[in-house]
Amino acid sequence: MISEQEIHNATILIVDDKQSNVLLLGEMLRDAGYARIESTNDSYAVCALHQRNHYGLILLDLQMPGMDGFQVMEGLKKIEANGYLPVLVVTAQPDHKLRALAAGAKDFIAKPFDLVEVMTRIHNMLEVRLLYKKLENTNKMLEYYNQVLGQTIQERTNELRESEARFRRLTELSSDWYWEQDEHGHFTKILGTELEMLGILVNDKLNNTREVRWNNNERERLAANLAARRPFLDFIYSRTNPDGSRKYLMVSGEPMFDTFGRFTGYRGIGKDVTETMCPGHDASMCHQVELA
Repeated sequence: MISEQEIHNATILIVDDKQSNVLLLGEMLRDAGYARIESTNDSYAVCALHQRNHYGLILLDLQMPGMDGFQVMEGLKKIEANGYLPVLVVTAQPDHKLRALAAGAKDFIAKPFDLVEVMTRIHNMLEVRLLYKKLENTNKMLEYYNQVLGQTIQERTNELRESEARFRRLTELSSDWYWEQDEHGHFTKILGTELEMLGILVNDKLNNTREVRWNNNERERLAANLAARRPFLDFIYSRTNPDGSRKYLMVSGEPMFDTFGRFTGYRGIGKDVTETMCPGHDASMCHQVELA
């Protein structure tokens, strides 16, 4: 496990051309107990700084003159040979979020800043980054012993990587439940206290759902995503409760493949977003956002 001291001792780089944002984020981090904070207003300097210091987290503004955040991430990818980019992007543009995730960023925070959200995302991402490094070091050690002792450790390594990947998804995304399906679309795992949201009885088998009134068009679009084995983010759909009220659910999911590239099912998260929907919201206007 990662201790709070390890998290607060992680190195953090703040990148923003506006000094006011740098000062604000720096003050928020110091008040939360983070001690090793650096900053720069020069986007051209980021790659050289990371090459030298290997930061645990880079808070990167996307809209900067000269070299924007997307170009900076392309440069950082050349440094991070293992493919894990410790970047949390900062943006005021909602349409930049998916593009940033597709470019390699691990999470985002929106402007104007919400203190609780910012601190939660920073803490979670640092914890995952440190777990990732610890797993990487463990794998190197296991591979060394494998060479020396001639032991086969590939199966255990794959289990560790799968466990780390699952944990990373859980910590990076806020959710009410975690779900998995096999290649036939049957639920194999549901973790969380909100099974009723899915219309699933606690005492029933996972795939025995009670009679609920779902929005058929929304369910068909969701089913089409699953059938095409496409990842999807923040898909909103709805159901009508027995008392006539409407419940809105938001799910995200990604396909799973084994080491041979064979499709093995889906995993993802879900959240009840009923309270955040506007009164009188027309469920037929809900739409899906697909990852590139």
